[in-house]
Amino acid sequence: MKKVFYNKLIRDAVQEKIESKGEQCEVREVVDDQELQQELLKKVTEEAIALSRVRSREEFLSEYADLMVVLDALTALMEFSEADVQVALQENVAKKGLYK
Repeated sequence: MKKVFYNKLIRDAVQEKIESKGEQCEVREVVDDQELQQELLKKVTEEAIALSRVRSREEFLSEYADLMVVLDALTALMEFSEADVQVALQENVAKKGLYK
């Protein structure tokens, strides 16, 4: 049997999805917050690249949602509240403006 190794962060439902197809997988749980933060930051890059390559509105929404899930996990891990994020957005726009 051919083995394929993916050394990357996956969502909690991926293992179940793979096994439901009759395939096997081995998953290592990330328990260290610093490692999780680093893996989430790598995932931001991965998802941003995927978003930059979309060719349809449907793909855009799917990839945008993927990126937002990662960003939400990262902000939660770093213990930022939704209010913290909103203040940072407002300050950023006040300082740098918007894209129009």
